[in-house]
Amino acid sequence: MSKLSRRQFLGTAAGAAGVSAFPHVWIRPAWAQTKEVRVLAWTHFVPAYDKWFDAFADQWSTKSGVKVIIDHIPHLQIPAKIAAEVATQSGHDIVQLVGTGTEKWASALLDVQDAADRIGKKYGGWTPLADNYCKVRTDGKFHAIPDFFIDFPGLYRKDLWTEIGMPNGPDSWDELHKGGAKLKAKGFPVGIGLAHHDDSRASWRAIMWSFGGSEVAKDGKTLTYNSKEIREALKFQKALYKDCMTPEVLAWDDASNNRFLASGRGSWIHNPISAYRTIEGSNKELADKIFVSLSPKGPAIRRSFANCRAYGVTKFSKNVDGAKAFLEALADVYRDAAKASTGYNMPFLNNY
Repeated sequence: MSKLSRRQFLGTAAGAAGVSAFPHVWIRPAWAQTKEVRVLAWTHFVPAYDKWFDAFADQWSTKSGVKVIIDHIPHLQIPAKIAAEVATQSGHDIVQLVGTGTEKWASALLDVQDAADRIGKKYGGWTPLADNYCKVRTDGKFHAIPDFFIDFPGLYRKDLWTEIGMPNGPDSWDELHKGGAKLKAKGFPVGIGLAHHDDSRASWRAIMWSFGGSEVAKDGKTLTYNSKEIREALKFQKALYKDCMTPEVLAWDDASNNRFLASGRGSWIHNPISAYRTIEGSNKELADKIFVSLSPKGPAIRRSFANCRAYGVTKFSKNVDGAKAFLEALADVYRDAAKASTGYNMPFLNNY
């Protein structure tokens, strides 16, 4: 019998016995050899999610041989951090896009249409919202991989609204104004931030759209602020603030409405469910009084804001293939991610 090398023996044995004979053999691609992928991400509003995300990255690192390093920073700091890295052409391989769309950073991000196509094919295709947020107008291609969006429903105190004859909470912005004025008089104001933070912009845009207003026309260029619809929305916003809220909202940040509802003073807020989840874990008695409703409708339509999150691969990345592989793996475990976020992370993929 001629002698076989170890490599020849393994190849022959695997062919004879079938792949299942060596179920734990992992053949690492070239990009996985002693490389790393650095990720810039926000600090999630549900802390359990970051624990899950970091653990997933560690597991994937062990499996792939690519060390994944995730740097979490407050979300309002991310745009400045990305801008600094673009200026120096160095930094993270993957950057999370928070608030501002892919279009803003397109010149610094790689075309990731190939990875987006592979993910979409596996999970029933991308929703229109994913296309809107991650495709760039100049070439019509994905320059970021959609991760999740954040819904903005109404969170209301059912016990307080029941007292004023509205047990299901307000269904329209007009009902919020009328009922909110009554509850403010009882010491339970409405809370929507009126300061420089994402939640504030999300809520007031929802009102603008619900009144039929917009910032730009469908061409994406023509400003449409000077319209009857915008003026009506502004009149309403002024009345809502004056009659239903307190001046403290002028100095709020993205966590303030969460704290406001948790204090027991708030009757209604426009916010992702993270506010409820936090209260649920710390004050069950109060949590049992809080219910979730659709974002209110306006005189024209019911429109809410989807605060999107996506990951772009930078043009200065030192491991492009590894970065794409990590993002594809992350899409594969979306269900686990959604559970870790306690329902905060909403899906961009149709099958999810």
